[in-house]
Amino acid sequence: MQQNDQQELAGIHAANVTAWFEANVEGVSPPFEFELIAGGHSNLTFSVTDSEGNVYVLRRPPLGHVLESAHDMGREHRIISALIDTDVPVARTLGLCKDTDVNEAPFYVMAYVAGPVLHDAETASALSDEARQALGLNVVDVLAALHEIDPDDVGLGDLGRKEAYLERQLKRWNKQWEASKTHEIPAMDETSRLLAESMPEQVGATIVHGDYRLGNMIVGEGRIQAVLDWELCTLGDPLADVGYLLNSWIQPGEVEEDLAPTAAGGFPDRDVLTARYAEATGRDLQAIDYYRAFSHWRLAAIGQGVYKRYLVGAMGENRDLDLDVYKESVTTRAEAALALLSG
Repeated sequence: MQQNDQQELAGIHAANVTAWFEANVEGVSPPFEFELIAGGHSNLTFSVTDSEGNVYVLRRPPLGHVLESAHDMGREHRIISALIDTDVPVARTLGLCKDTDVNEAPFYVMAYVAGPVLHDAETASALSDEARQALGLNVVDVLAALHEIDPDDVGLGDLGRKEAYLERQLKRWNKQWEASKTHEIPAMDETSRLLAESMPEQVGATIVHGDYRLGNMIVGEGRIQAVLDWELCTLGDPLADVGYLLNSWIQPGEVEEDLAPTAAGGFPDRDVLTARYAEATGRDLQAIDYYRAFSHWRLAAIGQGVYKRYLVGAMGENRDLDLDVYKESVTTRAEAALALLSG
């Protein structure tokens, strides 16, 4: 879509954003083409292509009124910038705009990183078995590397409170659940109660990504090229990331008609992942089912927020989402969490 037609693209004020690019990003060559990148149900991500074919990526919050804490562009920009020179691959940041007069919401811009994002089994099937195996091991290695970073060493020591991570998360997502609830799900309430009753002691505090899965990674050559979507990142218990990753790591045939990328087969299984992570970090994973239950429950709360935003039109028009299916997926997550705690 050419710049002159951009007023029709929800989330981008083409003239203002073009002027901002010219003033803040070196070497750009307008006019620009803006395109919404598919796959995001929270913050909106756009590709920005200039007249010479250079591609940039712009991130901004969803349209309309949203719960504020998960959509802080300055915070996400700060986290990615802090990790650029570490063993965690991220896209290079190019600028942050806090002036809401430019595009009605803050946004930031980063370099484009080439490579596929494995959103589903079909995309993953395009990789060789060798690449899938190598990628799975690299996914664990990068997570271990993230958790070995001292937040103070990269300027993120004040990103959040380091202690009482699970307690804080339960409070936060219970609040989000109440703010976004459109119907009753008994398993959510029962899981919340059990999570509070059986909470393990936190051992150490690290940078926690909060949404670490293949669908939030650009990959290539059997490795992660860039970890994406840092909007839920904070400081806290690293095992929350491990539990979340394991939940996303669906084995072939484990769930009927599951579309998770790992359902394509050829990836190392959960036991390999947990053993490799434990060896790399020295952490005890005996209570990992608690963290898996917590992650299912938290994802149900997040999903409910997404469902409500679509329901009220905050994610723009013509978005490809079956609301009934998505509503049911929240219940499925809640019940999976309860099963892990009750087993």
